[in-house]
Amino acid sequence: MTATFWDTLPRPILGLAPMDGITNQPTRHIQKKYGQPAVIYTEFVAVERLDIGDPAMLNDFLYDESQRPVIAQIYGHIPARFQRMAVMLCELGFDGIDINMGCPASSIVHRGSGAGLIQTPEVAQAIVAATKAGVTAWQNGATLRDDPGVPKHLVAAVAARRQALPAAYQARRPIPVSVKTRIGYAAPQVTEWVPRLLESAPAAIAIHGRTLHQGYRGEASWAEIGAAAEVARGSRTLILGNGDIRSHQEALQRSTTYALDGVLIGRGSNGNPFVFQLEEAAPVNRYAYLHIALEHARLHEQWISRGNPYRFLSMRKQLGWYARSVPGANTLRRALVETNSADEVEAVLQRYFDHRRTWEPDQKTVLSVCA
Repeated sequence: MTATFWDTLPRPILGLAPMDGITNQPTRHIQKKYGQPAVIYTEFVAVERLDIGDPAMLNDFLYDESQRPVIAQIYGHIPARFQRMAVMLCELGFDGIDINMGCPASSIVHRGSGAGLIQTPEVAQAIVAATKAGVTAWQNGATLRDDPGVPKHLVAAVAARRQALPAAYQARRPIPVSVKTRIGYAAPQVTEWVPRLLESAPAAIAIHGRTLHQGYRGEASWAEIGAAAEVARGSRTLILGNGDIRSHQEALQRSTTYALDGVLIGRGSNGNPFVFQLEEAAPVNRYAYLHIALEHARLHEQWISRGNPYRFLSMRKQLGWYARSVPGANTLRRALVETNSADEVEAVLQRYFDHRRTWEPDQKTVLSVCA
């Protein structure tokens, strides 16, 4: 197995877990800027969107150079589509490709995708093999232009993106394929499921500590994640745990206790990118999170909403997360979740600071931090 970026990351690896509807381009930029997670994944994207020529698909694969190493996550159930998509993702300069085998959404599972693949390990293996074949084809000179089934407008857009990449990321380098999954379908089954994945030799397997049937209910089973790490011992596949991590210290403890190569943090990073750092690195001034919230809103407007109030809706929940640790959080959150633009967010925050300044002596310092 050729060495890739996975081999160079410090252990334990602390990465940002992919979260649908959350880890878009502006969120990843903020998380990397303030938290410096060792690795970052995009939201998952359906492989069939390439076949139908969906022009909006490339928006989901936006990233900036600060986010490296950045992994594109994809999902589906037809292996041939993964091979075609792998070529495109290599062309786009991603550092890795991850296959989602863990999404519990019924609309995805019923089609045999996401966590539904736990029920069909032979299909899962074929998907990993097809994705690797796409990477190999790209390394041997293939381009998206060589595939007559890809719409011309996507071919041109991808070529333009590649030409804008730094030279090092245009080079035909090794692109590792990884998997994100769960401990089982209806019940934990890591001793049956993980060995089937290991036969495909993915570079890494990230395991969420719940079954498909649990969804996000109950507690993640780290004992089952540890069992998966034991099954993988002796292979060259890294095992990362995921589920219910709320602090940097907890991530380190889980990695040590269960002999993991690292941990992915998802919901614990929402509104708190500093979770990836030692606790001492977090801002002493809790109002600094509101400064980040406004910065995040501006980036969301730049890359996602672009003046469309409807597209700003997905930013509202993130604003609430940033506000949860300040005095008067409930009132502030109610105002923030009604905003439709970054300017409205700034106006809400200014009113909040003006109000606090009436009775908080050091408010002038607070404002200088959050301006």
